[in-house]
Amino acid sequence: MLPIISKRKIWYAFSSTLIVASIVFLVVFGLKLGIDFTGGSLWEIKTSQELKVSDVRAFLSSYVGGDLVVQPTADGFLMRFKETDEETHQKILADFENKFGKIEEKRFESIGPVIGQELKRKSYISVVLVSLAMILYIAWAFRKVSKPVNSWIYGFLTVVALLHDVILPLGVFSVLGKFLNVEIGASFIAAILTVAGYSVNDTIVVFDRVRENLIKEGEKDFENVVEKSINQTMARSINTTLTTLLALIAVYFFGGETVKYFALALIIGIASGAYSSIFIASPLLVSWYKRQNK
Repeated sequence: MLPIISKRKIWYAFSSTLIVASIVFLVVFGLKLGIDFTGGSLWEIKTSQELKVSDVRAFLSSYVGGDLVVQPTADGFLMRFKETDEETHQKILADFENKFGKIEEKRFESIGPVIGQELKRKSYISVVLVSLAMILYIAWAFRKVSKPVNSWIYGFLTVVALLHDVILPLGVFSVLGKFLNVEIGASFIAAILTVAGYSVNDTIVVFDRVRENLIKEGEKDFENVVEKSINQTMARSINTTLTTLLALIAVYFFGGETVKYFALALIIGIASGAYSSIFIASPLLVSWYKRQNK
């Protein structure tokens, strides 16, 4: 068996470093919110000729003012500016083609600030409610395993692993937002909730095997039972994660700009979920057991 539990201080130190760094990035840089949360217009186009960012910015500023972000993409530009009605949108489109030649409009989205604030509020609420529901459900599911660790501890440690897996992509995206102007929107919240689901699933697989082995072998050597359970489920966790990551990596490289960062958030979160279920949640179960017995 791989000595995972006995080396738990190494895993704790590694994860703590990543979590602290992510929290520092979040505090210092924050998250760059997209128009889903702040309100505004998002316009993505494919151009038939090479254009300079400065030329596109100068053209658009006469219509939308100075609060304007222009990002070059592989075949055109992605632009964000203040909320714009459909009449102004059509005028910008027509004048742009007259000045720079034919373009292909990939998307145009416009969201009011009131809708954006409401979406932000509901996103926070949904994440909190999902976490609470998970603790309650897991505590109920493990109600028959009250020794040597109370059933609610399984739920609590599952959410600890969940927070670990959510904070990491948040930290990465705070850095991407600072240096690459990567914005987060409703799709990012969907990715985070998906990561939460994967994280809980991975952790529960290990905990469920712990429960089965406790019933078979008893609680006398709890540390060995947890170690054995991790090794029994490790191959399944790694194989499931790898097949999922291969699909997401393909989406990241070939899926286009609209889903690129959605896929990246899932890649980081799901990889973290596989790691935390084996190297964080289960060792924490043993640490909790040892602490309560002192």
